[in-house]
Amino acid sequence: MIDYIKGTIVDLTPAELILENNGIGYRILISLQTYQVLENKKEATVYIYHYLREDMELYYGFATKDERELFELLISVSGIGVNSARMMLSSLSAEEIRHAILSEDIARIKSVKGIGLKSAQRMVLELKDKIVKGEGSDSSELFGGSSRNEVVEEATRALIMLGFTKQAVTKAIQAVLKAKPDAKVEQIIKSALQMM
Repeated sequence: MIDYIKGTIVDLTPAELILENNGIGYRILISLQTYQVLENKKEATVYIYHYLREDMELYYGFATKDERELFELLISVSGIGVNSARMMLSSLSAEEIRHAILSEDIARIKSVKGIGLKSAQRMVLELKDKIVKGEGSDSSELFGGSSRNEVVEEATRALIMLGFTKQAVTKAIQAVLKAKPDAKVEQIIKSALQMM
């Protein structure tokens, strides 16, 4: 599975990116948010969501892991496909989407082309708790400061790879960091494992 592609920007439009890596040009579908981050750059690292169906194989690319995570949350909602999720991320910022879901602002969500009343209601219903509990939000907000980001992300990845849900991992790591704010990766993982 591809996590990210790092390479040279060959072509960039508000909807699509051609990224060359080792002589291979990857056609990657992007949101307007990602386009704005990559504009005027020659090189880029793009986080990938690999969309695979019997008749189609596409790469969706994101400038940040946070945006990709939000995209994955959006497509987990019944009735929201990859195109609707990309349209949402092009119409609203990640923060605006989170705020609209948390404040149950159906009108704001419905203002996105292709999102109807039922889809907007389902999105609020299915994602409100996940966003409150930290999924799809920047871990620096959750764990207090970007200096801890790498340590927290590494611990989170390790625990998820051990088979725990992101929700359970986030909760355990928050508890560990409350008790030991300067804990190292190994300490965070060990303490979190004892809690789960």
